Amino acid sequence: MKDIQKVNKRGFFLLIFFLFLTTYATSKTFKKVNYQDLSILGSQLFTIEDIVNNSSLNFPTPLIFIKTTFTEKQLKKNLSLENVSVFRQIFPFGLKILIKTRTPVAFGEKIFKGVKITGFIDEEGFFINEKYSDKENLKNLSSKVIGWKENFRQTLSKILNFQKDNDVEFITITFSPNGFLILEEKNLKTILLGFNPKLIGNQLQIVNDIKNQITENNILGIIETIDLTDPNDPKIKVFKP
Repeated sequence: MKDIQKVNKRGFFLLIFFLFLTTYATSKTFKKVNYQDLSILGSQLFTIEDIVNNSSLNFPTPLIFIKTTFTEKQLKKNLSLENVSVFRQIFPFGLKILIKTRTPVAFGEKIFKGVKITGFIDEEGFFINEKYSDKENLKNLSSKVIGWKENFRQTLSKILNFQKDNDVEFITITFSPNGFLILEEKNLKTILLGFNPKLIGNQLQIVNDIKNQITENNILGIIETIDLTDPNDPKIKVFKP
Protein backbone atom coordinates (compact mmCIF):
# COMPACT_ATOMS: atom_id res chain seq x y z
CA MET A 1 0.00 0.00 0.00
CA LYS A 2 2.80 2.41 0.89
CA ASP A 3 4.53 1.61 -2.42
CA ILE A 4 1.34 2.46 -4.31
CA GLN A 5 1.08 5.78 -2.46
CA LYS A 6 4.71 6.60 -3.33
CA VAL A 7 4.06 5.84 -7.00
CA ASN A 8 0.93 7.99 -6.95
CA LYS A 9 2.81 10.90 -5.35
CA ARG A 10 5.63 10.59 -7.86
CA GLY A 11 3.14 10.54 -10.72
CA PHE A 12 1.36 13.58 -9.27
CA PHE A 13 4.58 15.61 -9.04
CA LEU A 14 5.58 14.58 -12.57
CA LEU A 15 2.18 15.72 -13.82
CA ILE A 16 2.54 19.07 -12.06
CA PHE A 17 6.05 19.47 -13.46
CA PHE A 18 4.87 18.62 -16.97
CA LEU A 19 2.00 21.11 -16.72
CA PHE A 20 4.44 23.77 -15.50
CA LEU A 21 6.76 23.18 -18.45
CA THR A 22 3.87 23.23 -20.90
CA THR A 23 2.54 26.48 -19.46
CA TYR A 24 6.02 28.01 -19.48
CA ALA A 25 6.70 26.99 -23.08
CA THR A 26 3.30 28.27 -24.22
CA SER A 27 3.80 31.61 -22.53
CA LYS A 28 7.21 31.98 -24.16
CA THR A 29 5.98 31.17 -27.66
CA PHE A 30 3.38 33.95 -27.39
CA LYS A 31 5.87 36.37 -25.87
CA LYS A 32 6.83 39.15 -28.28
CA VAL A 33 10.29 39.19 -29.86
CA ASN A 34 12.00 42.57 -30.03
CA TYR A 35 15.27 43.84 -31.52
CA GLN A 36 17.32 42.92 -28.46
CA ASP A 37 16.12 39.30 -28.74
CA LEU A 38 17.66 38.85 -32.20
CA SER A 39 21.11 37.26 -32.51
CA ILE A 40 23.19 36.82 -35.69
CA LEU A 41 25.72 33.98 -35.96
CA GLY A 42 28.22 32.99 -38.65
CA SER A 43 29.13 36.44 -39.96
CA GLN A 44 29.90 39.91 -38.66
CA LEU A 45 29.02 41.61 -41.96
CA PHE A 46 25.37 42.07 -41.08
CA THR A 47 23.57 44.23 -38.55
CA ILE A 48 20.11 43.78 -37.09
CA GLU A 49 19.02 46.66 -39.34
CA ASP A 50 20.26 44.72 -42.40
CA ILE A 51 18.18 41.72 -41.34
CA VAL A 52 15.03 43.75 -40.70
CA ASN A 53 15.36 45.89 -43.84
CA ASN A 54 15.80 42.85 -46.07
CA SER A 55 12.99 40.73 -44.69
CA SER A 56 9.36 41.00 -43.60
CA LEU A 57 10.32 40.83 -39.91
CA ASN A 58 8.50 43.46 -37.90
CA PHE A 59 9.20 43.89 -34.18
CA PRO A 60 7.70 43.44 -31.67
CA THR A 61 6.08 40.18 -32.90
CA PRO A 62 5.00 37.07 -30.98
CA LEU A 63 7.66 34.40 -31.40
CA ILE A 64 5.17 31.80 -32.63
CA PHE A 65 4.00 34.04 -35.48
CA ILE A 66 7.42 34.49 -37.09
CA LYS A 67 7.54 32.70 -40.47
CA THR A 68 11.02 31.21 -40.35
CA THR A 69 11.05 29.52 -43.79
CA PHE A 70 9.72 32.61 -45.57
CA THR A 71 12.23 34.82 -43.75
CA GLU A 72 15.07 32.49 -44.77
CA LYS A 73 14.10 32.78 -48.45
CA GLN A 74 13.95 36.56 -48.22
CA LEU A 75 17.32 36.93 -46.54
CA LYS A 76 19.05 34.45 -48.83
CA LYS A 77 17.90 36.37 -51.90
CA ASN A 78 18.22 39.94 -50.67
CA LEU A 79 21.57 39.56 -48.88
CA SER A 80 23.23 37.29 -51.51
CA LEU A 81 23.72 34.50 -48.98
CA GLU A 82 24.78 30.93 -49.64
CA ASN A 83 22.60 29.71 -46.78
CA VAL A 84 20.65 31.05 -43.83
CA SER A 85 18.70 29.38 -41.04
CA VAL A 86 16.22 31.13 -38.74
CA PHE A 87 15.41 29.49 -35.38
CA ARG A 88 12.72 30.34 -32.85
CA GLN A 89 14.19 29.73 -29.41
CA ILE A 90 12.34 29.46 -26.11
CA PHE A 91 15.35 29.22 -23.81
CA PRO A 92 17.20 31.47 -23.95
CA PHE A 93 14.30 33.38 -25.45
CA GLY A 94 14.79 34.96 -28.84
CA LEU A 95 15.29 34.58 -32.57
CA LYS A 96 18.57 33.13 -33.79
CA ILE A 97 19.81 33.67 -37.37
CA LEU A 98 22.68 31.52 -38.66
CA ILE A 99 24.33 32.93 -41.79
CA LYS A 100 26.71 31.48 -44.37
CA THR A 101 28.05 34.03 -46.85
CA ARG A 102 29.13 33.43 -50.44
CA THR A 103 32.83 33.50 -51.35
CA PRO A 104 33.75 35.95 -54.16
CA VAL A 105 35.77 34.51 -57.06
CA ALA A 106 35.38 37.45 -59.47
CA PHE A 107 34.46 41.12 -59.56
CA GLY A 108 31.03 41.84 -60.99
CA GLU A 109 28.82 44.51 -62.51
CA LYS A 110 25.11 44.53 -63.28
CA ILE A 111 22.52 47.05 -64.37
CA PHE A 112 19.47 47.46 -62.13
CA LYS A 113 16.78 49.97 -63.11
CA GLY A 114 19.29 51.77 -65.33
CA VAL A 115 21.94 52.06 -62.62
CA LYS A 116 25.27 50.20 -62.65
CA ILE A 117 25.80 48.21 -59.47
CA THR A 118 29.22 46.82 -58.56
CA GLY A 119 29.83 43.72 -56.50
CA PHE A 120 31.26 40.25 -56.80
CA ILE A 121 30.43 36.83 -58.23
CA ASP A 122 30.76 33.44 -56.51
CA GLU A 123 31.62 30.14 -58.19
CA GLU A 124 27.93 29.31 -58.66
CA GLY A 125 27.47 32.50 -60.67
CA PHE A 126 25.49 34.39 -58.03
CA PHE A 127 25.88 38.16 -57.76
CA ILE A 128 27.02 39.40 -54.34
CA ASN A 129 26.19 42.95 -53.37
CA GLU A 130 29.40 44.80 -52.51
CA LYS A 131 28.01 45.82 -49.12
CA TYR A 132 27.34 42.20 -48.15
CA SER A 133 30.54 40.56 -49.40
CA ASP A 134 33.43 39.04 -47.49
CA LYS A 135 36.39 41.11 -48.70
CA GLU A 136 39.10 39.02 -47.05
CA ASN A 137 40.45 37.38 -50.25
CA LEU A 138 39.73 40.05 -52.85
CA LYS A 139 43.40 40.53 -53.69
CA ASN A 140 43.38 37.09 -55.32
CA LEU A 141 40.62 37.97 -57.80
CA SER A 142 41.67 38.50 -61.41
CA SER A 143 38.39 38.16 -63.37
CA LYS A 144 35.59 40.63 -63.89
CA VAL A 145 32.03 39.89 -65.01
CA ILE A 146 30.21 42.63 -66.92
CA GLY A 147 26.48 42.61 -67.63
CA TRP A 148 25.43 40.00 -65.04
CA LYS A 149 21.83 38.78 -65.14
CA GLU A 150 20.13 35.95 -63.28
CA ASN A 151 19.53 33.98 -66.49
CA PHE A 152 23.29 34.03 -67.26
CA ARG A 153 24.17 32.47 -63.91
CA GLN A 154 24.59 28.82 -64.96
CA THR A 155 26.73 29.71 -67.99
CA LEU A 156 28.86 31.96 -65.81
CA SER A 157 29.32 29.22 -63.22
CA LYS A 158 30.60 26.83 -65.89
CA ILE A 159 33.11 29.43 -67.09
CA LEU A 160 34.43 30.24 -63.61
CA ASN A 161 34.78 26.59 -62.62
CA PHE A 162 36.45 25.71 -65.92
CA GLN A 163 38.95 28.51 -65.31
CA LYS A 164 39.68 27.14 -61.84
CA ASP A 165 40.45 23.66 -63.18
CA ASN A 166 42.35 24.57 -66.37
CA ASP A 167 45.24 26.71 -67.59
CA VAL A 168 43.16 29.67 -68.77
CA GLU A 169 42.71 33.10 -67.20
CA PHE A 170 39.70 35.12 -68.24
CA ILE A 171 40.28 38.80 -67.52
CA THR A 172 36.75 39.84 -68.46
CA ILE A 173 33.53 37.89 -69.04
CA THR A 174 31.08 40.19 -70.82
CA PHE A 175 27.39 39.60 -71.48
CA SER A 176 25.80 42.15 -73.80
CA PRO A 177 22.22 43.23 -72.98
CA ASN A 178 20.91 40.74 -75.57
CA GLY A 179 23.07 37.91 -74.18
CA PHE A 180 26.02 37.80 -76.61
CA LEU A 181 28.99 36.43 -74.66
CA ILE A 182 32.58 37.62 -75.10
CA LEU A 183 35.59 36.46 -73.11
CA GLU A 184 38.91 38.24 -72.77
CA GLU A 185 41.65 35.72 -72.01
CA LYS A 186 45.02 36.89 -70.68
CA ASN A 187 46.98 35.51 -73.65
CA LEU A 188 44.37 34.68 -76.30
CA LYS A 189 42.76 38.15 -76.18
CA THR A 190 39.15 38.40 -77.43
CA ILE A 191 37.08 35.21 -77.72
CA LEU A 192 33.60 35.41 -79.24
CA LEU A 193 31.20 32.75 -77.92
CA GLY A 194 27.83 34.09 -79.03
CA PHE A 195 24.29 33.51 -77.82
CA ASN A 196 23.89 29.75 -77.29
CA PRO A 197 24.56 28.69 -73.66
CA LYS A 198 24.22 25.01 -74.62
CA LEU A 199 27.55 25.23 -76.47
CA ILE A 200 29.57 26.60 -73.56
CA GLY A 201 31.15 23.32 -72.45
CA ASN A 202 32.43 22.50 -75.95
CA GLN A 203 33.55 26.09 -76.54
CA LEU A 204 35.57 26.24 -73.32
CA GLN A 205 37.33 22.99 -74.13
CA ILE A 206 38.25 24.37 -77.57
CA VAL A 207 39.65 27.52 -75.91
CA ASN A 208 41.83 25.37 -73.67
CA ASP A 209 43.02 23.22 -76.60
CA ILE A 210 43.83 26.27 -78.73
CA LYS A 211 45.81 27.87 -75.91
CA ASN A 212 47.83 24.71 -75.34
CA GLN A 213 48.64 24.38 -79.05
CA ILE A 214 49.52 28.04 -79.51
CA THR A 215 51.63 28.10 -76.36
CA GLU A 216 53.63 25.12 -77.60
CA ASN A 217 54.31 26.96 -80.88
CA ASN A 218 55.06 30.26 -79.10
CA ILE A 219 52.71 32.36 -81.23
CA LEU A 220 50.48 33.82 -78.53
CA GLY A 221 51.39 37.42 -79.33
CA ILE A 222 49.89 37.46 -82.81
CA ILE A 223 46.33 36.41 -81.87
CA GLU A 224 43.69 39.17 -82.15
CA THR A 225 40.37 37.35 -81.90
CA ILE A 226 39.02 33.82 -81.78
CA ASP A 227 35.48 33.28 -83.06
CA LEU A 228 33.84 30.20 -81.54
CA THR A 229 30.22 31.15 -82.16
CA ASP A 230 30.21 28.00 -84.30
CA PRO A 231 32.48 25.58 -82.39
CA ASN A 232 32.55 23.27 -85.42
CA ASP A 233 34.17 26.03 -87.46
CA PRO A 234 36.58 28.03 -85.23
CA LYS A 235 38.02 31.18 -86.78
CA ILE A 236 41.25 32.73 -85.55
CA LYS A 237 42.20 36.25 -86.60
CA VAL A 238 45.89 37.07 -86.32
CA PHE A 239 47.71 40.39 -86.23
CA LYS A 240 49.33 41.36 -89.52
CA PRO A 241 51.97 44.08 -89.16
